[in-house]
Amino acid sequence: MGYGNWCIFGLLLGLAQLLLHGALGLVLFWVVYYRGGFGWRETPQLEFNYHPVLMIAGFIYLVGNALLTYRSYRCCQHRIFNKLFHTIFHVLAVPCIVMGFLTVLDSHNLKKPEPIPNFYSLHSWIGLATMGLFALQIVVGFFSFLILLCCEASTQAFRAALVPVHATFGLITFVMAIATAVTGLTEKALFVFGATEYSNLPEEALVINVLAAVLVSLAVIIPLLLLTERFRYRPVQVIAVSHGGL
Repeated sequence: MGYGNWCIFGLLLGLAQLLLHGALGLVLFWVVYYRGGFGWRETPQLEFNYHPVLMIAGFIYLVGNALLTYRSYRCCQHRIFNKLFHTIFHVLAVPCIVMGFLTVLDSHNLKKPEPIPNFYSLHSWIGLATMGLFALQIVVGFFSFLILLCCEASTQAFRAALVPVHATFGLITFVMAIATAVTGLTEKALFVFGATEYSNLPEEALVINVLAAVLVSLAVIIPLLLLTERFRYRPVQVIAVSHGGL
């Protein structure tokens, strides 16, 4: 890349990391400062607070960093290390997503005086589709990674055809996760305040809106970093030239 492209790339990459960390920090601040922190089954409203934190930690923070491994770690001459970091971030995201899903089910079912219905909202529908795509991506990625380690040469053509499909659906899953989070934040704000009070934008609602705006910004910046051809890393190959013994 030229100097100008390097400056733009560095700015976007730094901004992406700032927003990823900011989203995680904001959701923690929101649930601890405004929603009373965390609890377990005896207090379902506090158990629910695990859901937004774990889902943003898994689907946004960890998966976002997993997507950026092919742009961030440019010192890795061997792409196997990029694949390893990419896999580690996804593996760390799995328990966050599973626990986030189970805690929201638990908090709904244990709600008193009567349980809250599950899977009726647009938020839950998009969320289920996102989790399905994520699970499929994990299976495909793990399968291709094992093939890479076991029989790299004989599966080169297959892996070359699989990579763009896997990368495209990975980015789609990330954007769908952001759509799920934004609809969920809006749904929660309406439950907490009601339409009338929400329109007055109290302090907590402002924090929720800023968090949603950060997530939407990530839906723009991370795809821009991944889809811009000039930002792709291509290691410089040094070719030895023989001078015929001279």
